[in-house]
Amino acid sequence: MHEGSLQAWLDSSHLSGGNAAYIEDLYELYLEDPGSIDDKWRELFDQLPVVSEGELEQPHSRIRTYFQRLATESHRYAGTSASDPQTDAKQVKVLQLINAHRFRGHQHASLDPLDLWKQPRVSELDPAFHGLEGEDFEHEFNIGSYAAGGDTMKLANLVDALKKTYCGNIGAEYMHLTETEEKRWIQSRLEPIQAKGTFSHEDKVRFLEGLTAAEGLEKYLGAKFPGAKRFSLEGGDALIPMLKEIIRRGGEQGAKEMVIGMAHRGRLNVLINVLGKRPSELFDEFAGKHGEGWGSGDVKYHMGFSSDFTTPGGNVHLALAFNPSHLEIVNPVVMGSVRARQERIGTDDGKSVVPITIHGDSAIAGQGVVQETFNMSQARAFKVGGTIRIVVNNQVGFTTSNPEDTRSTQYCTDIAKMVQAPIFHVNADDVESVILVSQLALDFRNTFKRDVVIDLICYRRHGHNEADEPNATQPVMYQKIKQHPTPRKHYADHLMSIGQLQQADVSRINNEYREALDHGDCVVKEWRPMKAHSVDWTPFVGVDWAADYDSSFSKSRLLALGQSLTKRPEDWKLQSRVKKICDDRDEMTAGNKSVDWGYAENLAYATLLDEGYRIRLTGQDSGRGTFFHRHAVLHNQLDNRGFIPLQNIGENQGPFDVWDSVLSEEAVLAFEYGYTTAEPSGLTIWEAQFGDFANGAQVVIDQFLSSGEQKWGRLCGLTMLLPHGYEGQGPEHSSARLERYLQLCADHNMQVVIPSTPAQIFHMLRRQVLRPMRRPLVVMSPKSLLRHPLCTSELDELAEGTFQNVIGEIDNIDPASVERVVFCSGKVYYDLLETRRKQEIGNVAIVRIEQLYPFPTEQMLELLKPYAHVRDWVWCQEEPQNQGAWYCSQHHFWSVIPAGSKLTYAGREASAAPAVGYMSVHLKQQKALIEAALNVASN
Repeated sequence: MHEGSLQAWLDSSHLSGGNAAYIEDLYELYLEDPGSIDDKWRELFDQLPVVSEGELEQPHSRIRTYFQRLATESHRYAGTSASDPQTDAKQVKVLQLINAHRFRGHQHASLDPLDLWKQPRVSELDPAFHGLEGEDFEHEFNIGSYAAGGDTMKLANLVDALKKTYCGNIGAEYMHLTETEEKRWIQSRLEPIQAKGTFSHEDKVRFLEGLTAAEGLEKYLGAKFPGAKRFSLEGGDALIPMLKEIIRRGGEQGAKEMVIGMAHRGRLNVLINVLGKRPSELFDEFAGKHGEGWGSGDVKYHMGFSSDFTTPGGNVHLALAFNPSHLEIVNPVVMGSVRARQERIGTDDGKSVVPITIHGDSAIAGQGVVQETFNMSQARAFKVGGTIRIVVNNQVGFTTSNPEDTRSTQYCTDIAKMVQAPIFHVNADDVESVILVSQLALDFRNTFKRDVVIDLICYRRHGHNEADEPNATQPVMYQKIKQHPTPRKHYADHLMSIGQLQQADVSRINNEYREALDHGDCVVKEWRPMKAHSVDWTPFVGVDWAADYDSSFSKSRLLALGQSLTKRPEDWKLQSRVKKICDDRDEMTAGNKSVDWGYAENLAYATLLDEGYRIRLTGQDSGRGTFFHRHAVLHNQLDNRGFIPLQNIGENQGPFDVWDSVLSEEAVLAFEYGYTTAEPSGLTIWEAQFGDFANGAQVVIDQFLSSGEQKWGRLCGLTMLLPHGYEGQGPEHSSARLERYLQLCADHNMQVVIPSTPAQIFHMLRRQVLRPMRRPLVVMSPKSLLRHPLCTSELDELAEGTFQNVIGEIDNIDPASVERVVFCSGKVYYDLLETRRKQEIGNVAIVRIEQLYPFPTEQMLELLKPYAHVRDWVWCQEEPQNQGAWYCSQHHFWSVIPAGSKLTYAGREASAAPAVGYMSVHLKQQKALIEAALNVASN
């Protein structure tokens, strides 16, 4: 549309004469937020024409110029009725006042129960700032999109409604959302009711019962076990009725499971008063009693629990995740567990399984894994339909006196704005407002499949724990807290003041709960015995390393699967190097080439899928493989479409998902851990881009993977692929820090494996699924071996073999002539082999230890019998002496060599860094360690 058409549009009666100032201000509001103006005006501005071909929108400066010219030339427009410019200006200011409350009303809301907050003065919330005063308050104005049930409203009534809606006990922060539909939805839920819920008498009694339970348990524990740590919920008591309301409403909307992650504060209260753990069991834990169950155990405020909770829509299965002291790390674990449950049920809308994460105010702002988890919330590999995130905001975090020491933002929840999550701040002393935002949060999550945050602003009646003295760091706050009524008393007094309850009713509710605690039985009326759920762990409980399984696979079927690995649509144009890899794989299937690593790995996946198992593989660049070897996704060079052969191998195959993950190690590994603890079947793999990148996820490895079974009895079959090998790529790209994993090994808690052939990776991956044991598998996976000419296998080895924990000598060397035996693992084996062959050394045998933990003692003893006469034994490694396997596994090596033998080390000298940064130095070191290993000791 050109200039003439634009002129015709501007010449309409709406935009001419005395209305120009009004329209210009409306247009300003439209540019700032289209949702802030009336639908009719927004539709009109949406239709602004283009001025020239290819111009997508009308420049604001040109519109403004037309408005100004039209205002001075109104006599040109016959038949136009101009309104009073002053009235028009007032009308615009009314709309701006509405907008100001939507944007910034939360800054004047009554959110702090202790009334200690120094609220900033927001002048835009004052009608006088907009020139609205005196008799203006008696005039009717158009209220635009304000959802009050009409088009106009008296200004006095509007101001009162705005204050109640946006400056009461709820502070709604949502105008940062870019989707108008989402903002309109929130407005439609808050503005008609002026942010005040309507609840029945039965509802209110239920809320009081929740507050009574929250307070009653804490007082009972405080009296029965004075001074014991319990990380009391007191001050944040509203969390209990809040959670129960979310569960009830979720059940009504179709939820079958909910997974909760939370830190210490209030955890015992949630266990007893929401999930229905028996108080007597908790009391025994406080008294130091424990069962004779296997494992080292954990403190009571780290423990998880599962139960069923009845709702009007049916039973909801609840799971409170186990978690350590690293508070926020549990959040991606919860998301992973939820994703696994959703996929198992087959839901695609997220309503069936709902994640709830409960944060601390300092933790949500201070711990980086929160950002990582928010960033994952809409990513394809990790989305779960939104998470309900509750912040138990006691305003001081740990013991920090000044909020400026805990964050750089006004609110601790500002991090959530990065993913367009609405944030509902609420005064925790007003339980009915808490319930209202709980309902809003669940409904928003289920409607828009996005995260939503509730900032439950409360206080902490005691110190960080019950032995702490809070007056040392928060004297003014705690003087106020001593005089402040509890949330239960606050609400009970309110219900009595409006005639809903009598004092006798309140006392009866108190006494009934106290008696229930005395009996030690479940105190949650909604608790139900757990029924059979969608996953069965019993086949994997009590199974150890020696469990039998069948590793064989039909060669004819293997060949058919090999052909399927390279099949793609006829119009698929591959990049030249990728096409060469596919062509080579066809040659391998035909038996014309030996099998390489990438082909064997893909074949392992294909065989498992063919047997109906599921596979999930995530990591940075996992689709193609960091080192260009996997190519599970074939990209069409013409249009960038991706085709995944492993998803197309047969009608009844298991599901295969491969995802290039977000650039995170900590949150992604935690997610995959959570996924695997909720889904025992199939194969779940996390792959590091380089092995030492897992350093960023060390908390997951230390506190979940290596110790979760001992602490909490949680089985987990997660596989970690960690590229490892010294190829001269420097200190950050050489070592997966093998020594760290070996140091964590005990109680047969996990497997540490360094496979050295394609057949080994094939059988290792299959063993992880076929053997009915679920423990983590840590793999030092290769880089240069992916294409090493000696690192190949034959199809018969795949079809008929099995994983070998140790591999003996492969060359034709007479054991009787052997004077030295070299132990090694991984890539260095091929350097030793090539050098020995080149130098024609016939008195040194090389033994590969493929599984360093659990150490294969019996197999080693059997394999070493021909060398019983040897007294010269060497461990050779590429890593520096203080790293690698030498220090952690040396006692295992000693246990299998003949008595009276000597064991020496051949490798790099101890070093602070994992590797050198100069290729020339690297090559010199590598040559020296190989020669040291192969040099026969003189007698």
